[in-house]
Amino acid sequence: MQREDQPVMTTGLEQIAVKARCEPKLRFTSLAHHITKERVWENLNQIPAKSAAGVDGQTVTEAKEGYEEWVAAMLQSVHREGYRAPDIRRVYIPKPGKQEMRPLGVPTVADRALQRSVSQVLSAIYEQDFLPCSFGGRAGRGAHQALATLHERIAGGKIEWVLEADLKNFFGSLSHECMLRFVEHRVGDQRLISLIRRWLKAGVFENGEVHPSEEGTPQGGSVSVLLSNIYLHYVLDLWFEKVVKPRLRGEACMVRYIDDFVLCFQFRSDALRAQEALAKRLRKFSLNLEPTKTKLVEFGRFAHRHASKRGRKRPETIYFLGFTLYCTRNQKGNFGIGMRTEKSRLRRALTRLQDQMRRMRHLSIQEQVNHLNQMLRGHYAYYGVAGNLRALLRVHRAVEQYWRKMLSSRSWHGTVRWEQFQRIKGQFPLLRPKLHYPYRALQAIAIL
Repeated sequence: MQREDQPVMTTGLEQIAVKARCEPKLRFTSLAHHITKERVWENLNQIPAKSAAGVDGQTVTEAKEGYEEWVAAMLQSVHREGYRAPDIRRVYIPKPGKQEMRPLGVPTVADRALQRSVSQVLSAIYEQDFLPCSFGGRAGRGAHQALATLHERIAGGKIEWVLEADLKNFFGSLSHECMLRFVEHRVGDQRLISLIRRWLKAGVFENGEVHPSEEGTPQGGSVSVLLSNIYLHYVLDLWFEKVVKPRLRGEACMVRYIDDFVLCFQFRSDALRAQEALAKRLRKFSLNLEPTKTKLVEFGRFAHRHASKRGRKRPETIYFLGFTLYCTRNQKGNFGIGMRTEKSRLRRALTRLQDQMRRMRHLSIQEQVNHLNQMLRGHYAYYGVAGNLRALLRVHRAVEQYWRKMLSSRSWHGTVRWEQFQRIKGQFPLLRPKLHYPYRALQAIAIL
């Protein structure tokens, strides 16, 4: 299929973005015509070929081959507000460092392409509304940008107290009624409102049965990420910026990555007041804090001094986006924030690498190295931040040791000696740790 109209599609979204930016209270009453065959095709091609199939069993390849057969009927049903969202296939993946499993929803491939297309159109509006404290599910505002911003706000400001907040079952708890009301602040096109309502109400297929969905939005669909950001934009971001901060004595800021967020304060009294108000605010919108994971921590440039007065060797740490953040000082004595891989994430990475090596023990050495380096490259890319080299080296050493053990288990001669293993590594080298985000890069990311 030709892509001749790609510039036109982009221009249409740019016009929406400009209008949304210039008129922050405008409700867009005509948006569905931007959901075109070409846009759905473009987004279908963005779905990885190996992605899991939905309840209909259709693969990405099959969806592409039969594209012309289903796309016209799909778009026609959207325009007449008759689209029936397919049931969501429920799967479970392990939570980091825990025995319990995280539920994920797998939409059908065709529905996924439609969700991506609608998300593109709505994002053109909401990207103009979202506040700078919001990260995750947004172009150019990923986890490293969130961490860099948190680093900059604490290290460069007067922050002394950090409230780690965790929402209990956020994706499964948000109110459909509130969600639709929030969307309708900016979207007046009933075709898209009807479409979003159908997605929210889509049944969940699990163990051969379909269960109705009365609340929440399943993790897994691309529209779920956008809807989650919209929900917390109104429930949390605007409330903290417009209502809470003007009533505080000192500095305060928030950094949110989808449903993970931390609140930072200059004064403990401000933090306690905000914590109490936060719980009440969330309850109004069917959300609750997880008490075992929500805590107020003294964290900032004077935390070292105060920790010694309270009989502690060092200040407490905070956890955010897979990293443990701790107070430190450089060689010049200037305050800074160190980051290292959180222990449960490190254990999970090592377990995943060991499982991978067990599964591929009968492959050729070249194929084994290719698989291992691919996994190591992804690990280094995320965790390769300033000050975290020791944790990266630990992963590299563990992979080396376990790989040698796997090679020994299949060797006719028994144990592969270190001298022999060094020759194998020389011919098939494992990827060495690399810091992708040194301190100055983090500072630059925060400024951007």
